Amino acid sequence: MTGSMIAVRTAFGLLGVALLLAGCAGTPVGPSQTASPLTRGAAVPSGTSEARTAATERMAKVALLLPLSAGGQTAAIAKGMKQAAELALFDAGTSSVQLLVKDDLGTPEGATAAAEEAIKDGAELILGPLFAASVKAVAPVAARANVPILAFSNDPQVAGRGIYLMSFLASQDVARIVAYSLAQGRRNFVALLPDDAYGRSLGETFRQAVAAGGGSIRGVENYPQQANGMLEPARRLVDAIKASDEDGQPVDTLFLPAGPDALASLGPLVTYAGIDITRIKLIGTGAWDYPGIGREATFVGGWFPAPEPRGWQEFSERFGRTFGSAPPRIATLSHDAMMIALQLGAGAPGARYTAAALTRPAGFNGADGPVRLRADGLADRSLAILEVQKLAVNLREPAPPGFTPSKVSSTGLPPVQ
Repeated sequence: MTGSMIAVRTAFGLLGVALLLAGCAGTPVGPSQTASPLTRGAAVPSGTSEARTAATERMAKVALLLPLSAGGQTAAIAKGMKQAAELALFDAGTSSVQLLVKDDLGTPEGATAAAEEAIKDGAELILGPLFAASVKAVAPVAARANVPILAFSNDPQVAGRGIYLMSFLASQDVARIVAYSLAQGRRNFVALLPDDAYGRSLGETFRQAVAAGGGSIRGVENYPQQANGMLEPARRLVDAIKASDEDGQPVDTLFLPAGPDALASLGPLVTYAGIDITRIKLIGTGAWDYPGIGREATFVGGWFPAPEPRGWQEFSERFGRTFGSAPPRIATLSHDAMMIALQLGAGAPGARYTAAALTRPAGFNGADGPVRLRADGLADRSLAILEVQKLAVNLREPAPPGFTPSKVSSTGLPPVQ
């Protein structure tokens, strides 16, 4: 994730905690906070002191690096992600993993110090950091100690060489929604994309996906971020739609890969420009996955890829019962990273978080459904297709039970956050 804090799932807390986390709960007062083991039942293994010591030494130490004292919305998101990891640990009911929570201050320097302290404390796996610059700073520290990283950034350029990204990739969203649209008989596409590096790269991925499925692109326009700047690109897109109609190849699909801020302006603009949404289906990416998208009538009936809602709903309910507040949407990344740490934590010390274990072909299950870490550091996701309704979303097609290799490259896109 990079500085603006717009998550890949756009907005990406659940457990009225019966456990107190030593050094984990509350506001951090220094550069790091260390949590005692979270267990269900006894706080320490039973038996003789020697047995307890041996059991503790076998526990996997997992560090969680987050910008807990960065301030503002960043700190609120970090708090929710910390709580989500604690929830996973509590739900697992195991004493095989000790969670070490470290405040990285939201800076590369803070992340470096936090990683060094975590490794000194015996961490075998690092979860986080959140920002791409912090991941880059932590990478050499972790590499020297041969400690892998499950990071929360969505910048593909920081992945690889022991760094695995838990985030969703826009390229996989594009491949999924385009393939689904083609399967529904939609053949002629246009797109309205942001005029920046992300939008241009996403446009190339869009072209690949449409071509791979035998569809046709009838027009692509890029708009500047300011609201007034959207008008002229929209007019040109309408002209392209009219020309396509005259050619006997009527446009049936409009791709709008934007998050809540941009969509608030794009919705009225689509109507103002005269784009007939009763004939032209609007499609988007996982950036559409936020509460209230259906309040803008333009997007009602539109399609987008996302994890199946049931997992997020169940996670949100558990989080709310536990912590008394709603989780940030991105909290599932830390929850699912912790689930991976727990599922592998029973292995032998020094051998449980190997590259082979982390990239096992079957992947892992989490709140956002199946996730499989790849050797290149990126994550495969199994995505459902959702349809926007006024008050909620409908599940149009469930997520595939397994992973299917994409025909579209999932690298090369700059981060969206």
